[in-house]
Amino acid sequence: MAHRLTLLLTTPRVAPGLLTRDAWRALDGAAAVWARDGEYQAQALMDAGVEIGLRADASAPALARDLVSAAEEGEVLWVGSADGDPGLTDAIAAEVSRLPDPPEVELLIGSHDVQGARLLDVVAVMDRLRSPGGCPWDAKQTPQTLVPYLLEEAHEAIEAIESGDAAHVREELGDLLLQVAFQSRVAEEDPETPFDIDDVAGGLVEKLVRRHPHVFGSVEATTPEAVEANWAAIKASEKPDRSHPLEGIPQSLPALARADKVIARLERAGLGERVDAVTAGDDLGARLLALVREARTTGVDAEATLRSTLRLLAE
Repeated sequence: MAHRLTLLLTTPRVAPGLLTRDAWRALDGAAAVWARDGEYQAQALMDAGVEIGLRADASAPALARDLVSAAEEGEVLWVGSADGDPGLTDAIAAEVSRLPDPPEVELLIGSHDVQGARLLDVVAVMDRLRSPGGCPWDAKQTPQTLVPYLLEEAHEAIEAIESGDAAHVREELGDLLLQVAFQSRVAEEDPETPFDIDDVAGGLVEKLVRRHPHVFGSVEATTPEAVEANWAAIKASEKPDRSHPLEGIPQSLPALARADKVIARLERAGLGERVDAVTAGDDLGARLLALVREARTTGVDAEATLRSTLRLLAE
């Protein structure tokens, strides 16, 4: 008879019961399967017909003693808890080190995170912070009070990207992601038009698929220019009520970035002569607009270029 203690580790970020073949074999072969009472994974396994001995919540040393003792009599499998059973592996190591002929101990990975699974943790943490008993500061925020933080984090993310520091970029993108999760969580509580993070993500997916018919459909677009033309045409068809080509450009954009968008919209609409007329002037604003147009014509981002030059002053 095998004397083995198998610790089945699974991720709480995928649906309970989605396990590897080795995990199911270990479950079928174990003389006894134990798990903490109230665990989703344990419930899913019981629903699938696995007999599980449910354990009340106990300290790691007490649970380790019971598991090792049971493994001395036969093959035991412990279904790891969603919290990772803090301290359990150390307690088991301490138990088996005291035995002259200890049972084998095996760590078996039963499921792995899929890419993007940690986003579920973001949603869960944000919900905890916003819910009763969470953070008082987070609980009192509104979409309007969060706007300055969204703007600040967007600018900090831009600076990080332009710095080329990967660790800094990762951190600042996380802060920007927080603002999306925060706004979405607050929106769930709106009494008139509530939405949540899934609505935000779902709308984004639909837009990306709709605006990339050359990827998800039969439209031909083999160059970046063709893709941009398709994108603009699709966007225009989605917003037929826009009465002016400049409608929808945010007023809060920095002036150089806004000027670049205005020029692009007017020229795309066949109204480049308006830009010609303004840039023909000799006042400072006209000369600045002409420089933005020059930058655009040569493929240079005027806003980014000026930021780069300003950084020289800080050296």
